[in-house]
Amino acid sequence: MYRMIGADGQAYGPVDANQIRRWIEENRARGDTLVQAEGTGEWKPLRSFPEFAAFITNAPPPFAPPPGPMQSWPSPYAARASTKIPAGVCGILLGTLGIHKFILGYTGAGLIMLLLTLVTCCVGAIVTYPIGLIEGIIYLTKTDEEFVRTYVDGRREWF
Repeated sequence: MYRMIGADGQAYGPVDANQIRRWIEENRARGDTLVQAEGTGEWKPLRSFPEFAAFITNAPPPFAPPPGPMQSWPSPYAARASTKIPAGVCGILLGTLGIHKFILGYTGAGLIMLLLTLVTCCVGAIVTYPIGLIEGIIYLTKTDEEFVRTYVDGRREWF
């Protein structure tokens, strides 16, 4: 009996030698596929097992991946950077009201921008709009990792 690591990184088995031969014929297992024989703790390439050597040499070459865009994996920071796009867009469109600050949890900075705009009957927007616009652009141009490091973990409220 054997265990095998599939292309998805998951361990499969225990399976018998006949099943592994079928997987080789179906091109689901190749010479570099890691296999562990029952009773051993060592993972070895399938080609190192003499009982499968003849099947590996006769196996068809692996299929080429279909043309098209490569699948991208989500960034490990993606969940923590989930406020980046809403804050960036609100900074650009509603920067005078400080909505982007509230989205990031910076209540004090958001209130300063909101009150400066409202108390001055929108004259303060001369100051708050460029701030919101610049911050929105900065948020959207940062990578998820930079955004999390600067604005989520670092709690940087201004620029």
